[in-house]
Amino acid sequence: MTNDVATHYATEGLLDRILAALALAGKDITRLTIDDLGLVDEFHSRRRRATEELARMLAPSTSDHVIDVGSGIGGPSRFLAATYGCRVSGVDLTAEFVATAIGLTERVGLTDRVDFRQGSALALPFPDASFDLAWSQNVAMNIEDRPHYYAEMKRVVKPGGRLAIQDVAQGPGGPVVFPVMWADRPEISFLRTPEDTRAMLEAAGWRVLQWINNSDAALEEAAAERAQMRTASGPPVLGIHVIVGPSAREKVRNGQRNQEEKRTLLINAVLERVG
Repeated sequence: MTNDVATHYATEGLLDRILAALALAGKDITRLTIDDLGLVDEFHSRRRRATEELARMLAPSTSDHVIDVGSGIGGPSRFLAATYGCRVSGVDLTAEFVATAIGLTERVGLTDRVDFRQGSALALPFPDASFDLAWSQNVAMNIEDRPHYYAEMKRVVKPGGRLAIQDVAQGPGGPVVFPVMWADRPEISFLRTPEDTRAMLEAAGWRVLQWINNSDAALEEAAAERAQMRTASGPPVLGIHVIVGPSAREKVRNGQRNQEEKRTLLINAVLERVG
């Protein structure tokens, strides 16, 4: 199953494709900023706005070392480091994402504070209690063994450390309509209800500090994104379609339908490690 998930996200030539799109958009690819990358490197629900909101909830300090579990191409990791001055170590299952994350981080001059490595969220390549904080956006949907996932994040965070998550949850409206961004088929999608998610987090040793349902905000923004796609003569130069490819339009459309029909919900939370 792990290989199936990695295959779903794998894409050749991703870094070159992103750099070409940035150049076409008029960016100097030899001197990039995190804002230059903002439209293409936030591969999760609500994009940069979600990262900004979740980061304010977590509020890392300059002395904190953060693990970003399922770091993708590194947008949130770079944002946290550039905005809050913390150190961030990202882990992702997909080798092409890791290589792209490293390449983009070099181009924004953040390699002294941000690093990435390939690895599984179920076997994080770090010793116990290595991090002050943990961060994970839109990752749990691909993980069947949620108790192990939450326990593994607890393992690498120091006692009293905090975890910030954003995840798509199963809503009351019925099964998800595929394909969606995290899965072309149901075999690699493992949504849980918000209630089940919270119960598993607490059972793994996390205490809820904040728990927010962001479904309405996500739906409103997805509708605006889809309207923009309908009126445009073609896709914008920069956007998640650079990562996803030709299926992006259908996945955006299905994502909005799933939200409208409450097949999916979006939750944000900050939790504290206990014990």
